[in-house]
Order: sequence, then C-alpha cells, then structure tokens
Amino acid sequence: MGTEFLKIKECDEAIDIIQKLFSENLKPQSEEILVTESYGRILYNDVYSKMDFPPFNKALKDGFAILAEDSFGASEESPNTLDVIDFLEAGSTTDKKVEKGKCIEISTGAAMPEGSESVVMVEYCEKLGDTVNLLTTATPSQDVAKKGSDIEEGKLILKKGDILNPGKIGVLLSQGFETIEVYKKPSVGVVSSGNEIVLQGQDLEYGKIYDVNGGMIKNAGISCGADARFLGIMRDDYDEVKEKITSALSEVDILLCSGGTSAGLGDVLKHVLDELGEVHIHGISVQPGKPTIVGVIDNKLVIGLPGNPVSALMIFNAFVAQPLTKLAGIDRNFELETIKGRMTRRIHSPVGRMQYQLVKVDGEDVHPIFKDSGAIFSLSSADGYVKVPKSVELLDEGEEVEVYLFN
Repeated sequence: MGTEFLKIKECDEAIDIIQKLFSENLKPQSEEILVTESYGRILYNDVYSKMDFPPFNKALKDGFAILAEDSFGASEESPNTLDVIDFLEAGSTTDKKVEKGKCIEISTGAAMPEGSESVVMVEYCEKLGDTVNLLTTATPSQDVAKKGSDIEEGKLILKKGDILNPGKIGVLLSQGFETIEVYKKPSVGVVSSGNEIVLQGQDLEYGKIYDVNGGMIKNAGISCGADARFLGIMRDDYDEVKEKITSALSEVDILLCSGGTSAGLGDVLKHVLDELGEVHIHGISVQPGKPTIVGVIDNKLVIGLPGNPVSALMIFNAFVAQPLTKLAGIDRNFELETIKGRMTRRIHSPVGRMQYQLVKVDGEDVHPIFKDSGAIFSLSSADGYVKVPKSVELLDEGEEVEVYLFN
C-alpha cells in the first residue's frame, strides 16, 4: 500500500512557498567576465560611460576638412579653390591647422584637424595636385560627428538587468570596458530517476524507455538563465538516491529530480529528503503534476518533478521557472505572458484540483490537446496551457480563455 501525500498544497500556496524558499536560501550573485564573452548575460549593476563618444570631432565622410565659409557660394559652375596642406587617415593626426583658404584631405573616421569645422564630400570636389575645387557649399558641422554627440561622459548607458546583446556589447567596447559585472548563473543539476530509464545510445530492452526529462528539463533551466547540467540517472533505491543527491548538491545549488515522486512503494525521494533535510511540499493540488516534492537540504533546493514528461515540464514552467529566472537576474513575469482566445472544444476538469490543459493556438482559436501526461508528441505541438480553476468543472466550446505561453 502506498504512502499518503502528507503536505499537499493548493497551487497558489505552492507558488508562494517555492518563491519564499528560493529567496530565503538562494541569493543572486555576481561575477566579473570579459565583455567579449558576455553575450546573453545579465548586467548586475547600472553602467555609466567613462568618456565622451566619439572622443573627438570626427569626419563622417571621405572628403576635405575646411572652414565652412571657404565654401560659401561654391558651385559646379563657379567652384572655390583651396590649398590642400595635408592628408589624414583614420587614426592619424597632424600638427597643421586649417586656416582661411586652406584645407586638409580627410578619411572617414579621422579626427578633425584644428581649425576645421566641416567636411565636403570627395564627390563634390575636384583635386588638382595641391589644390582642390569645391563644387558645393557646406554648412558648419556638415558631415562631422561632434565629440560626445553619441555618448556623453558620466551618462547612464546600460541598466541593471539588461540582457547583453551585440549592440549593448558594442557600447561597452566603445567605452573601453574589458570586463563587466554580470549575474552569476544559478547552478542547477538535473537527475532522472526510475528503473525503467536508459540513456540514448544504450540498448533499449523490452519494458525500458529512453530518458526524456533529463535533457528536456536541463534545457528548460538554461532557457531561464541557469547553468543547468544533466547529472545522470538514479534507480529507485534508497541508498543510490541518497548518494546521488548528496553528490549532486556538492556541485549545484538547485537539484531537479524527475520521477520517484508518486506515493508508491518504489518511490524513495521523500524519505531521503526527510533524512537529509526538510520536505516543505509533498504534492500539489494540480493536474497534471500532483506528485511534486519540494525540500531543502543545507540551504539548497531539491525539487522532485513528476516522471511523466508533460507533467514535469508543466510543473517546471508553472512553479520553478519564475523564481529561477528571477535568481538569474532576468526581470520577467511569466504570468503576464498570456494571450486570449476562444476554446474550439470543451474541457472537462476534475472538481477540487487545478488543471493545466495543454493547448495549441491558431489565431484566436485555442485547441485543447487531449493526451495523457506521458504523451511526448503533445509537448512539441503545444504553445502553452490554460488554467482551469479547481471550482470549474467545464470550459465550454467558444468560451474565452487566457493562454499562458510556454517559456
């Protein structure tokens, strides 16, 4: 005879407990990394500019750096002629000064020489030896990027919580940042349990199945900003489960186990958690996913997800993704990522238990996916889920619903 679920919780209560356990036992941490290796990482602090950018007045076009007044009245029919006293490439400088009647040939990106205020594009010039004919009039600051016009020194350029994409990394590099402080990724271990589980590449004997949850939940953790690793399989054996959990928690701060959570004789996870730490949740009043366990061992979280893949992923998204993402420094509210639509078929739900119904969205149509919690293919076609409150027995065809989109 199986054991009873001793600490079963309602959905909202379970969410509150898990979020509280995260905040009490796991604090966001930071680390310093190279800016060039920071793609996809989360800024731990606001970032202020170190200097003006550009750090000097620079030419935006190839042409001639001049005094604007030297071009006044110039046209193709009546060009103005100036002496060319030097040539500047990007990165080079000169001690020569632009004065009335003189100019300096300049390349895009080069620092504007002293005295100059405008650039006349090479297309509107005719160079003849040491002189140049200007064929158009230039305005002051024409084709010149002023010092600090893009970024002023001491200005807020990136905010805490920003996800570093190529553009933001470019801003940091322009300011000379070699390293940057980012949120340290939460360390998450994933273990699959069950005597029937084998790894891909191994012979699949009759009665065995390939492990799905290990790689699936690991990648779900990665999508939430965690450093998630698959740590292998454990059998339904008390000593093996105890050894695996103890070993895993020496490497990670959060351990996600799938399987071994039902109230059955072969399931030992709860008993191991009782011995090593404390069980805070033993069952959630939800379908699918009732046999979920949450415990703490030495300020590290152990969460036992159901063994069925649909249930495991649903419970992860509904209860684990939000606090894990917050711990990773990502400001994202999963509960707000919803769309509205209308049911194309009716749903019958068990009264007294919250139901998470997988659905596929097609425009305003919401199609329920009627598969059992071990049906793998339903995961690949589902866009999210609909919450059916425990007091509701029926969602009718055509009824407007809110769809919670998957991460």
